[in-house]
Amino acid sequence: MIQKGPRPLVLCGPSGSGKSTLIKRLFDEFPDTFKFSVSHTTRNPRPGEENGTHYHFTNKEKMQEQIKNGEFIESATFSGNLYGTSKQAVEEVQRLGKICVLDIDIQGVKQIKCTQLNPLYVFVKPPSILELERRLKARNTETEESLQRRLAVAKAELEYGEGPGNFDIIIENDNLENAYEILRNFILANFNLQCKTGE
Repeated sequence: MIQKGPRPLVLCGPSGSGKSTLIKRLFDEFPDTFKFSVSHTTRNPRPGEENGTHYHFTNKEKMQEQIKNGEFIESATFSGNLYGTSKQAVEEVQRLGKICVLDIDIQGVKQIKCTQLNPLYVFVKPPSILELERRLKARNTETEESLQRRLAVAKAELEYGEGPGNFDIIIENDNLENAYEILRNFILANFNLQCKTGE
């Protein structure tokens, strides 16, 4: 894979860690700098989702074939559906001269470490599993069973996330303002971006 643009940025963290909120703030502050690579999935579109914008919607046979052909830098099965990031999706963002943001799970991180992508790795973690449980319960979207499943996954993710050398930076999101400040400083230092302040 040829590096045509800035290094991609990988963000990883358990569901409920506040990762999506941090990413949204980043995009709001630097609207012309970052862009998501559009992932592929074999699940059906949800209401309002557009093909090529939210996901590239595809079928299992086609996607498995593409994975076998080495067209994906990472893929995972979640709730019986395949999800993945194609090399082409990342290259499209790099061609625009933007920083490609990958919001992926630990499985994806491990796979990307075996490629030539060379991104910066950021791990976002909750202050504790108890706090994570509280946040997930507050969403009111989980059954007890799915909550326990998510917490089990989160424990495994935290173990890997906190492992030495697995990530360039670990951000504990106990306070959104502080967590965003740490993320922002890390990005400004690594990507040579101009601060928006004082313009």
